[in-house]
Amino acid sequence: MRVIGFAGWSGSGKTTLIVKLIPALIARGSSVSTLKHAHHSLDIDKPGKDSYLHRQAGAREVLVASQNRWALMHELQGETEPQLAELLPKLGDVDLVIVEGFKREAHAKIEVHRKELGKPFLFPEDRNIVAVASDTPPALPDEQHRQVFAACVNLAASAIRDAEQTGLVMDCGSPSAPGDVAEMLPFAWINDIEAVCDLVMQSAVPLQDTLRRLQNAAA
Repeated sequence: MRVIGFAGWSGSGKTTLIVKLIPALIARGSSVSTLKHAHHSLDIDKPGKDSYLHRQAGAREVLVASQNRWALMHELQGETEPQLAELLPKLGDVDLVIVEGFKREAHAKIEVHRKELGKPFLFPEDRNIVAVASDTPPALPDEQHRQVFAACVNLAASAIRDAEQTGLVMDCGSPSAPGDVAEMLPFAWINDIEAVCDLVMQSAVPLQDTLRRLQNAAA
């Protein structure tokens, strides 16, 4: 089980890209789950339904099952919002977990960027970004950013080596990227879904390594 996050400004198309990636990754033989952070009040139940009434009555957890799916709802009831390190172990075993949101957490992330938003790239400020999917290659404006690039590449390379040692990395080839970007931070054109799949498979980090990173960052 390996983990990769997607980070980007609002409107960059993270969800749209992930929805395209899931079937492409499944077609490659990988089982995929997703974990998404919601900034607003989350309610996946409908008022008036039995499960909704159970929660309203004060049940801490409500598990609903049918022939097609089952869902477990947990009420925090004033408890602290759970962090990513607490949520990942709750997922069933799959080949790959895609995390959307949790941008301030220390898991490995692919940045999703679109030039039309007029926003800067996030990777110079976030050392946990290990690759970029964009409609324009990022420039390397100064030596400081080149050093950040190099640090990101070293982090990604270390994660890949760890995964290879456990036999979890698929041989998907190398993502293509023009100019200096190809030599620094892995890059794929955002509309080239197969190339972004390559980034995902090369950049995802084993679950236990991800949990270590999250716990060390929180310490």
